[in-house]
Amino acid sequence: MKKIQLHWQILIGLVIAIIYGIIFPTSYQIQENSLKTLTNARVENIVIEKITSLKGKNYHTRNAFKVAATALIGGELFVKNEEILYKAAYYNKAVMAVGWMGVIFLRALKMIIIPLILSSLISGVTNIGSSENLGRLGLKTISYYLLTSTFAIVTGLFFVNIIKPGIGADLNFSQKVEGLVESQRSLGQTLIEIVPTNVFQSFNNNSMLSIIFFAIIFGFFITRVRPSHRDVLRKAFNAIFEVMMQITLFVIKFTPLGVFGIVVKVVADQDDLANLGARMGLYMGTVILALLLHFLLTLPLLVKTVGKARPYRHMVNMSTPLLTAFSTSSSGATLPLTMKAVEMNSGVSNKISSFTLPLGATINMDGTALYECVAAIFIAQAYGVDLSIIQQLIIIVTALLASIGAAAIPMAGLVMITVILTAVGLPLEGVGLILAVDRILDMFRTATNVWSDSCGAVIIAKSEGEKLNV
Repeated sequence: MKKIQLHWQILIGLVIAIIYGIIFPTSYQIQENSLKTLTNARVENIVIEKITSLKGKNYHTRNAFKVAATALIGGELFVKNEEILYKAAYYNKAVMAVGWMGVIFLRALKMIIIPLILSSLISGVTNIGSSENLGRLGLKTISYYLLTSTFAIVTGLFFVNIIKPGIGADLNFSQKVEGLVESQRSLGQTLIEIVPTNVFQSFNNNSMLSIIFFAIIFGFFITRVRPSHRDVLRKAFNAIFEVMMQITLFVIKFTPLGVFGIVVKVVADQDDLANLGARMGLYMGTVILALLLHFLLTLPLLVKTVGKARPYRHMVNMSTPLLTAFSTSSSGATLPLTMKAVEMNSGVSNKISSFTLPLGATINMDGTALYECVAAIFIAQAYGVDLSIIQQLIIIVTALLASIGAAAIPMAGLVMITVILTAVGLPLEGVGLILAVDRILDMFRTATNVWSDSCGAVIIAKSEGEKLNV
């Protein structure tokens, strides 16, 4: 019997997960375990006493639970304890029975990210050789990322100005989000923090820009030591990278189960999908339409014209990482699969992929930059603010610069929006308008980010004279 290809397995898992999540939606109810969770979290006694009266009642949406809890404890206390209350009341045995597969899969991918990036970059830089080669490759990579991110932002700007999804938007359909202003960093601060004070602390904090900087520096200076040491270190890191790729191939085998576990929870946790689509459908449609144009037309044109390669053949080769990126909403977690597909399916050398892809997963955010641009102008339209041409140009530049350091920031996508809103004087409360659909759109923009990274690897490999399978 012929084995089903991995990308078909993932797609089947994705479809089954959506159906499963719709059949078993999440509800919220206060049980004995809920009260223990609140007590362990040291929630005020008055809150626990009042919330106890909700025992035995079942609420089918977060909003219904919020209304009932707020009526009991008041708006101020609910906002203060919002996240722990939702966590304590969360009830979905059917999803919890399978959701652990997604958790373990993501943990396995995250386990291999840092050793894979470190070994691949050091191996790649040592194989590149001279500083001239490294400089040339670095310039090509950064130029490609800046070019495609600019194209993405302009595409988003075009569609949001033509469709105008924010006009007439429901300003009451807003959610509160904490900690965004505190998470903001200036571009200058982000650039300074690229240089780590303690590289092991960077490993612990997943500070990707710092890890990449250290790996490039370490790899470069391996080429400057005496030949006997250089050969030993080059062989060692090539061997470590090979081991990490073998571990990656093992983890990839469980992708369909992991995707199923992740998507089931995402779908089941969505409150009232029909109402959400009715209220935010035009905004979601604008973002997805712009992303699809960039994904299916702009990037393939660059691969075809600049890279002289077959873009849609390459897209087929990338089906597994693209479906995984869509499901996990993490370009970093998808990186091991991206590297495997680019090297083994499309034929890009390890020298190119090990340098361009880890860098791309950190600073190349085409889909995210496009999304932030559309979101910022949607918020302006919703509040009745007419942005001038100059202000829209500021949005383009700010979105481009903010995307460079996005991976180093918690809640990166939302923080980037606040940076843009601040730059053009829009209210930060507007972020609450788009929060309800952020997780859904995150899936589309992450797939676009990964697709752009892989296209960059193909284009740069061709410019270096490599013969590829595409």
